[in-house]
Amino acid sequence: MEKISSTIMVRDLVKNFGDFTAVNRISFDVHRGEIFGFLGPNGSGKTTTIRMMLGLLPPTEGSIEVLGIRVPEHVQQILPRIGYMSQQFSLYNDLTVQQNLVFYGQAYGLQPDSMADLIHKAVSISGLEGYENKPTKDLSGGWRQRLALSAAIIHRPEVVFLDEPTAGVDPVSRRAFWDLLYILISEGITVFITTHYMDEAEHCHRLAFIQHGNIIAQGTPTEIKKTSLSGEVLEITTSQPEQLITLLSDIRQKGGLPGLNVELFGSTLHVLSQQPNNHLREIKSIARAAGLKIINCTQVEPTLEDVFIACMQDQKPGGIHEK
Repeated sequence: MEKISSTIMVRDLVKNFGDFTAVNRISFDVHRGEIFGFLGPNGSGKTTTIRMMLGLLPPTEGSIEVLGIRVPEHVQQILPRIGYMSQQFSLYNDLTVQQNLVFYGQAYGLQPDSMADLIHKAVSISGLEGYENKPTKDLSGGWRQRLALSAAIIHRPEVVFLDEPTAGVDPVSRRAFWDLLYILISEGITVFITTHYMDEAEHCHRLAFIQHGNIIAQGTPTEIKKTSLSGEVLEITTSQPEQLITLLSDIRQKGGLPGLNVELFGSTLHVLSQQPNNHLREIKSIARAAGLKIINCTQVEPTLEDVFIACMQDQKPGGIHEK
């Protein structure tokens, strides 16, 4: 088989729904054996894009190739070679874990003589040993996600598409799920994942940020941090962070503190500024006048969340954002 440099190639992709443009001429490549993260807020175009790559929606314009095959023109040729896990849990609650996997194995056309071995491998990868006879309805959210992933990889696909697979799952289960993804790529499987969790984005090899149907940044996490953020990030520790961010928001709405963006980052404030020294003096003066104490202020390396919020700053007026 001819070697393919990119597992997925998207060029000038457009999707219109009437007068509404959901995806606006986007282009990106996904390399073989990597985790590619597709990030954006709800309604940004993530699911529409993934549905076009799966051949479930026809594009208005542009081209898609998956494993060197044009989609949607020849989508039937790639279906046996890809896996898909949707946002919503789509397995059968009244079946056991084993019965669900048998059903999906049959749906993928697996032969009976290989079914048992492939189910065993999928169960082993996802850590579901001992749960085979458990009713799916009795599984917790994290274990249900493991089962859904097992169903998506039971036929040993070359590419797996995961559409917000950890939405609504607790942090411990989310971390365990990502450990499973690293097992997949160690076996040469390519993972395309949509998410809006910034901690998950840090674990991707490469990323694309999408907003209002437009890709506004892409590259490795390190590259995006270096190229997509203008200014420095200051971390301010105060005993009253909510009061301080509210005060700064009021000032921004009245035209003060131009060029400053602030987000509530846990119990601290992250300030993005191209004039950090000047803005820090102003913030200290504002806090002092209001009787608020600033405990500490240090310049920090930007997180992906800092970059993401800066890129999406038109989400909220006034440059004040809350995590």
